[in-house]
Amino acid sequence: MAAKLLTRQDYGRRIARAIALIAADPARPPSLEAMAEAAAFSPFHFHRIYRELTGETPAETLARERLSRAAAMLVRQGLPVAAVAKRCGYGSAAAFTRAFRAAYGVPPAAYRDGGGIGAPLPPPAPEETGMFEVTIREEPALRLAALPHRGKYEAIGTVYDRLMAWAGARGLMTPEARFIALYHDDPHSVPEKDLRSEAGMTVPPGVEASEGVRILDLPATRLAVLVFRGPYAELEGAYTWLYRQWLPQSGEEPADQPAREDYLNDPRSLPPSEWLTAVMLPLRS
Repeated sequence: MAAKLLTRQDYGRRIARAIALIAADPARPPSLEAMAEAAAFSPFHFHRIYRELTGETPAETLARERLSRAAAMLVRQGLPVAAVAKRCGYGSAAAFTRAFRAAYGVPPAAYRDGGGIGAPLPPPAPEETGMFEVTIREEPALRLAALPHRGKYEAIGTVYDRLMAWAGARGLMTPEARFIALYHDDPHSVPEKDLRSEAGMTVPPGVEASEGVRILDLPATRLAVLVFRGPYAELEGAYTWLYRQWLPQSGEEPADQPAREDYLNDPRSLPPSEWLTAVMLPLRS
């Protein structure tokens, strides 16, 4: 218990360093790599850990910090809207006005002229209570044939269709084959069009890359494994619990590898309620 508490405290201190980096100059936001380095986390996992520990994404922290400073400039200094927009890193007064109105309920000029609004923002939603069982296991080295995908994660099914056609033509669709996808980004922190993932399947030695399929050699890895039953569209709740609840209390540290999903049965022959997915978080040895 003491080790878990110390781990959570350590995570909090490290995330605080990333927050300080954002706050240092909101008009010039730091890169993902700079924030992850400041927090001493792998870039693969930084966004999720940050969001689950703080309740918001780094982009939302940045927006909140910018608007907080803007509000102070407006109500305390009475500055022109255009000047505040420029100082806070907005591309235009119009963009700043839209963002400010969305957060504060009034345009910045009215906020300034009225001396503020004097009302708190709505309270956060209640905490989620779903619980899962996590096991830690040693996964041997794996050789994957993989097709890269850029865009929303839900669309990876069509990428798997392409991969299976490639594998079928080479006699690789065997009962021993496992279908393992790699997910590089947090979908709440990265624009949908920029999300990176890879549809993969295990292949034996000697298989060569071709037709856009590349060969990945994953090292032997310790994994935290959570098995989810149900539609793939609902997997994000499992990730939320894993990163928000389990990881900070586990005494474990994520490895510098992307999260994985191992699809344990055939979605083509079973209803979505029966689909089984192992959500796998690589851990440091």
